[in-house]
Amino acid sequence: MVFQEDKSTLPSVNLASLEMLNLITSYRVTQTIHVAAKLGIADLLKNAAKSSQELANETATNASALYRILRALASIGIFQEVEHDLFELTPLGQSLRSDVPGSMRAWAMMVGGEHHWQPWGELLHSVQTGKPAFDHVFGMGPFEYYNQKPEAGQTFQLALSGLTQIVNSQIVTNYDFSSIRKIVDIGGGQGSLLSGILETNPGIQGVLFDQPSVIEKATPLFKNKTVYKRCELVAGDFFDSVPTGGDAYILKHIIHDWDDEGSVKILRNCHKAMSEDGKLLVVEMVIPDGNTPFYGKFLDIEMLVGYSGKERTANEYQKLFAKAGFQLTHIFRTEALVSVIEGVRV
Repeated sequence: MVFQEDKSTLPSVNLASLEMLNLITSYRVTQTIHVAAKLGIADLLKNAAKSSQELANETATNASALYRILRALASIGIFQEVEHDLFELTPLGQSLRSDVPGSMRAWAMMVGGEHHWQPWGELLHSVQTGKPAFDHVFGMGPFEYYNQKPEAGQTFQLALSGLTQIVNSQIVTNYDFSSIRKIVDIGGGQGSLLSGILETNPGIQGVLFDQPSVIEKATPLFKNKTVYKRCELVAGDFFDSVPTGGDAYILKHIIHDWDDEGSVKILRNCHKAMSEDGKLLVVEMVIPDGNTPFYGKFLDIEMLVGYSGKERTANEYQKLFAKAGFQLTHIFRTEALVSVIEGVRV
């Protein structure tokens, strides 16, 4: 006798409640992806499909438990179970490989790590006080924490580098740098964005500006780049001053780390240092008005939990620029969620 399920007597379901259930329990997706990333499953599947037992042998895990992880992730399109207990990567899952441009593996490892989910568990503290929950949990800010916890710091840097590859290509493609003579990259890290700008614009001189420890690490990397002769590396603190003489100052993912007071101080230092016809280029997510879904609206909560900064709307950037002596002239949006927010001195 063949079993048949009788659905005719099933009561109607509140679909809104089921949708809410998925939203409420979405942390399960985060942690499940985190485990797959931590184990490097995507790297192990890049050449051929494998069973949970094969993957368990390679990752020193329990085959039955690992199968359940793979099955769950296959249900949301990260892996595909091509036949019973044989899994392969999907196009979405390819982004978890560690060897692809724009890899999200380190990002998944970071977001699922305890130094990330513990502060989010104290989100209510930030809402009640307006202060970062990260400091409340660990007694220090994220940057100090990463200095004291090298493994977490390395994962953080790897996570940023994966996203940076995607963002940098969009910035170089979507903004016309050809009229600029000398560009100063404020807080430019190891210089991947500046290198991309100089490589595609051979007539531009560049300055990479960051903290002494960052510039120390960036120097040997830049010596191997073809643009090294057109670039100066300078160490300092952007709250004190920035290099002078540039006709364009670019700040990528810097301003969102700080409140309005701190942001205006950084921007005023750029205003003071740049040439009379200088441009300010701030690369950040611009929050759309209304109820439009946008990744940056939840990244803004990330800034509330971990930092003293925020994501801002176009109107908020316009006001911020005005306080620092700039007029916002244009916002160039990209497919990588960020925008190049252009301003000129007034």
